[in-house]
Amino acid sequence: MRKLDRYIAINVLGAMAVVLIGLVVLESLFAFLAQLDDMRANYQVLDVFIYTVLLMPKKIYGFIPAAALIGCLVGLGSMASSSELVVMRAAGVSLWRMVWAAIKPALVLVFIGILLGEYLAPVSEQVAETRRTIARSSEGVYSGEGFWHREGNQFMYFNAVEPNGVLYGVSVYKFDDEMHLQESVFARRAIFQQDHWLMENVKHSRFDGERFITEEKLVESWNTRLTTTLLKVVVVKPEGLSITGLQAYIRYLEHQGLDTGEYDLAFWTKALQPFSIIALVLVGISFVFGPLRSVSMGLRVFAGVITGVVFMIIQNLLGPSSLVFGFPPVLAVLAPVIICACLGGYLLKKAA
Repeated sequence: MRKLDRYIAINVLGAMAVVLIGLVVLESLFAFLAQLDDMRANYQVLDVFIYTVLLMPKKIYGFIPAAALIGCLVGLGSMASSSELVVMRAAGVSLWRMVWAAIKPALVLVFIGILLGEYLAPVSEQVAETRRTIARSSEGVYSGEGFWHREGNQFMYFNAVEPNGVLYGVSVYKFDDEMHLQESVFARRAIFQQDHWLMENVKHSRFDGERFITEEKLVESWNTRLTTTLLKVVVVKPEGLSITGLQAYIRYLEHQGLDTGEYDLAFWTKALQPFSIIALVLVGISFVFGPLRSVSMGLRVFAGVITGVVFMIIQNLLGPSSLVFGFPPVLAVLAPVIICACLGGYLLKKAA
């Protein structure tokens, strides 16, 4: 029995791996070709290639649910087409044992996804975006791409951020309690020094009654709560952050009295992704043992793609809806998972 379990798991895992590699390679190829149109200054073909490679961990993480579903359909479907599953059932192997054997490879993808999402993808994305922004700048003039951050009545904008605590093109806008602009500060660069930032080539512009005063300094100390740890969160989109990074930034936003809805949604999406993968695989397994057990491989793949697209559409609709209508983001993420799990369980129970 263990040999049969291993045989099913290897077939399904191999199919999942092939599908995942295929999806990531295709997406990366299209991304590489799209970036060629953005070449300027020092951002040339080699830089485009490095940028594309650095974003691959994020793409792998994003494609894992779809690869798990389609790979499960392909792996088990090929065994169904050659009547191997029928022979196993005739030999006394229970349906639920085969289901568990097919779910095990999905657990491997879950583990890989956790490692990528928590440790590799956020860092590689930050490095990719920083290298791209700096390479596309010309003599310190940036292309307008950057990151906004708010701290109390101060609004900050950074053109580029290096992971080691270096900011490029720093703009700070200070407002009073009535949100009237009091002062703006621009620095060509800022470097983190243990407990504070050191600005270089600083230009102050402030209102003094009816006068507009400008002051320039070569170096100036800048005290702010913004640390290199928070910067790793600010410069990455919510969906690209790690779960721990999202938790830290949600607490920071709550302390600032700011809305956390977008980050709450991203947190629950990432936290519940393992359950999404298992639910999709369960649906895939139920299709093979149920309505798709005697159809062609092409139709199985098509059914898997359609199921994955419908799942994503439901999640993408419910997620923003939770922010607009105010219901908990966890419900928006959990609803499609429960629907898939119930559908898969029903079809399997019917086929047993």
